[in-house]
Amino acid sequence: MPDKLNHVDYRWYVMRTKRHQESKLVELLEKQKAETKNILEIYAPTHTTVHVHHDSNEKQKPLFAGIVFVLATQHALMHFIKEHSLDSDMQYERKKEQGEKTAMCVIPEEQMRAFRDYNENYADKVIVLERPYTDYAFNTKAGEPNEIVRVIDGPLAGREGYICRFRRDKRLVFQVQGFEPGSYLTVSYPNAWDLHVVRLHNTEGDRLSVGTEKGRAVDLLIGFLQACGYGARTLPMLYLIINRLVDKPSLVSLCKALHAQGDTALSRRLAQMTGKEAELVINLARYERDNPGYVKTNWSKLTLRPFLTPTSGVAMEDGKTEVECQHKDFTEIVRKVDITEEAYCPSKQKDETLTCAYYAHIGIMPLACSEKPEESFILFANWDEFLREYFLTAGKANERLVSGTVQAVRGETAQSEKLIESFRNYAPILYKVLTDAGSAVKAVPDFPVGNETLNVLAITTTAADVDKAKDKLINTCAGICKELNTTTHLAIWRRYLRTVWLHN
Repeated sequence: MPDKLNHVDYRWYVMRTKRHQESKLVELLEKQKAETKNILEIYAPTHTTVHVHHDSNEKQKPLFAGIVFVLATQHALMHFIKEHSLDSDMQYERKKEQGEKTAMCVIPEEQMRAFRDYNENYADKVIVLERPYTDYAFNTKAGEPNEIVRVIDGPLAGREGYICRFRRDKRLVFQVQGFEPGSYLTVSYPNAWDLHVVRLHNTEGDRLSVGTEKGRAVDLLIGFLQACGYGARTLPMLYLIINRLVDKPSLVSLCKALHAQGDTALSRRLAQMTGKEAELVINLARYERDNPGYVKTNWSKLTLRPFLTPTSGVAMEDGKTEVECQHKDFTEIVRKVDITEEAYCPSKQKDETLTCAYYAHIGIMPLACSEKPEESFILFANWDEFLREYFLTAGKANERLVSGTVQAVRGETAQSEKLIESFRNYAPILYKVLTDAGSAVKAVPDFPVGNETLNVLAITTTAADVDKAKDKLINTCAGICKELNTTTHLAIWRRYLRTVWLHN
């Protein structure tokens, strides 16, 4: 009975020969292939040298010198070496343990396809990096994590990696399969902005999440205060809580003091915070201690909470996903919204799909200009700082931001163009809201809410269609949040998004 491994099991093997003798080995293999059925395919990498980047130096280095890959049976290759090519030999895997038998290096079919795709499509464009792939997860100079993206189309479709800065160039850093099982090369691809990519949520340090930490802490406390009925006294009470924590960073002491002065409901609510929520509040107090007046300067007025927050504030009944909170000038509607994100865990190098519960906050009040205000309503979401920046963007800058599509690349031919970082290209839902006269949701500057004004996204409706209008406004705003968060472009607008979506 024949040995299946040796005689009929076809695998990709790695053969070695002397440097610059690869073509001679391929010629001999091709001749043998024509004479036997047990050698099916031969592949010699066309790009045998690569650019290697180490610290600030780049140099060329041989990567595949003397290497030929063969799809064949083990028996056929051993016979070939013995009879036709004494100058070649098989590549063996390194021993992992003492006393372990050495085994021939075998490349799985899937890895071989990925390797060939890399070598044939972009090996001449990338630079091999000598530092480990995990070193590129964090930008030490900026003090924040690098963005993680997935390429959508082209030769790199499906690749995931970090957007990293190399001198003045932003590159995509990713891994490719090496020619030994379990081995990988860390490489960088130039002009990352020319690639069609989608941004993934970094489960261990997302820029948006890091940027909303203080906002989440303040919003958490405001939600508690409003739910406990403090109304117009919400901000003074917020400042009092922060000042007490600055003087004595102990939530236990704070709760006892509040209980003693008669604020028992608030004391109980603060005592029920999770460990994660408590950490947010204490870290905010520490930041206030180091930067006196920070909270009062940045939260000097309170009208409607940001559109999307991790906490509801007012409690919801079991089985309910929506609750109302009455304010002096409007009614706040709080609705639970599940947001699903494509995510990546750097330490595990693993993709994930995460669904997190957030709470959408929108206001509703009678439409004052209506002949029958009791039958007409306007619903609005707080996009104050984001839209303020948009309304301040004037002239040609605004035209490019909203309507621009492509522009010629400087220093290249007139036919070479690239997409402009505009809402039209990268945030189509927002583009429609800002430019389409037929859009139900509108961007409204200086919208009056009592004695204050807000820049809002709003929708008008009749009493009979309030539920439909709520759905439309919440879905539109959530869609804008997701499209801004998943693009690597429009970075400045993602920064302003932090005031709209307090990302957890």
